[in-house]
Amino acid sequence: MSDKRYAYILLSDEKWWNRLCERNRSSSETHAFVRRNRVGPLETQKLLFYVKRPIMQIRGVADFVERLAGDYKELWNTYGGETCLKTFNEYVAFLQGRKTATFIRFTNFRELQTPVSMEAINTVLSVPRMPRGGKYLNREIVNQLTV
Repeated sequence: MSDKRYAYILLSDEKWWNRLCERNRSSSETHAFVRRNRVGPLETQKLLFYVKRPIMQIRGVADFVERLAGDYKELWNTYGGETCLKTFNEYVAFLQGRKTATFIRFTNFRELQTPVSMEAINTVLSVPRMPRGGKYLNREIVNQLTV
């Protein structure tokens, strides 16, 4: 794996971030982050969780396990228990009618003691706003952001 793809920034709404933190406090097993369609990292070591407006900070980090994309029912039946979604109906509503989904599986999730502000992200990455699809980062940049 190239060092250019050491980490990947995932974007999350505040609601899903809060649910992930709740779920993590009750268990420290493998978790799954759900995305609509076939999007997300294919190959990386770390995941950084950027919480969108109004927070606009990187609030957590985890070890990437794998990205699975495909039929939404099959993914839910196999990995639904690893998500922050409480029921299949909530999952279907989240997908907004899409028939494919992506599950990004990860372990060792932890909240950062000191979140990384959008100002710091902009200083290091020179991006005025976070790309909606996420972003790969190299090890050096991750070290600059999370020190």
